[in-house]
Amino acid sequence: MRTLVERSRDPRMGYRVAAVLSDRSEAGGLASAAQFGLPARALPAPARGASAAARVAYDAELAAAIGEYTPSLIVLAGFMRILSAPFVARFAGRVLNIHPSLLPKYPGLHTHQRALDAHDEEHGATVHFVTAELDGGPPVIQAKLSVDPHEDVEHLAGRVHVLEHQIYPLAVRWFCTGRLRYEEGRAWLDGEALCRPVLYDGVVADT
Repeated sequence: MRTLVERSRDPRMGYRVAAVLSDRSEAGGLASAAQFGLPARALPAPARGASAAARVAYDAELAAAIGEYTPSLIVLAGFMRILSAPFVARFAGRVLNIHPSLLPKYPGLHTHQRALDAHDEEHGATVHFVTAELDGGPPVIQAKLSVDPHEDVEHLAGRVHVLEHQIYPLAVRWFCTGRLRYEEGRAWLDGEALCRPVLYDGVVADT
């Protein structure tokens, strides 16, 4: 979240952050947002194990809070809740998420450990549009790295985190400058449907 805000200060990025919302009052992102002078608000979520009705009601409250800012795009950054189908439908095509794996491999949690356990040679991160399917929306861009079979999960996670900071602002920039869109269940970039995510190589950021 902090990287997205910092990059937004560059006018060439073509977007600005309107507000930061969190489901946890203790989230560090709220304090960071306040440091940047951004509106920041916590909407504490129902406890784990809450009923489906309670989760839907919470998402309705969250959607109403977001709606106050009339954003063109919602960006999930460390937001670990699974959004309900009504929420996703309300903001269809306007929600991006970043996931620490090369989707469709390893949706869900513990992606770095799963990559190590599988002895994968490559690992990375994916920016994708959010749909009702967990981590199943169409991917936009991926960044890869080679896995050292001797590294631990914390080291691997840190390396992937660096890639996330590179590709997420880029995807947000594409969307907010009109290059990226969601249509017919697919991601489109520069008028072309993406058959596979763009592979970040450190150069594409300036195109």
